[in-house]
Amino acid sequence: MTDARLGLTVTHRRYVPYSHAHYAGNLVDGAYAMGLFGDVATEVCIRTDGDEGLFAGYSDVRFTAPIRAGDVVEVTAQVTRVGTRSRTLELSCVVVCRGRPDRSESAAEVLEPPIVAVTATGTVVVPSVA
Repeated sequence: MTDARLGLTVTHRRYVPYSHAHYAGNLVDGAYAMGLFGDVATEVCIRTDGDEGLFAGYSDVRFTAPIRAGDVVEVTAQVTRVGTRSRTLELSCVVVCRGRPDRSESAAEVLEPPIVAVTATGTVVVPSVA
């Protein structure tokens, strides 16, 4: 019998405020994406187990492109394994819109295709059912 939780996908979309710029060129630190992974994983745990769960760890984290203040990012978690108390998630953070300060201070564009900025595999744990 297949576990109905396998394949569950949750996506959040977020505007990256300029207050999160940390480096020159309005770059945002990698911890920003990791925090968003925690948020989307929390919703996965709520949907699969009725509990916020806890992040146990990450593996295979890859920072493949910059995230900048003014970007709109889409963060997705998909359940790829269901254990007794653990869930393995494939995570991605993609930039779907980006500011274009070369055009004007408020110009922006939708990116086609989006830019994959961060990927990871994560493990969350939930309480055992009594």
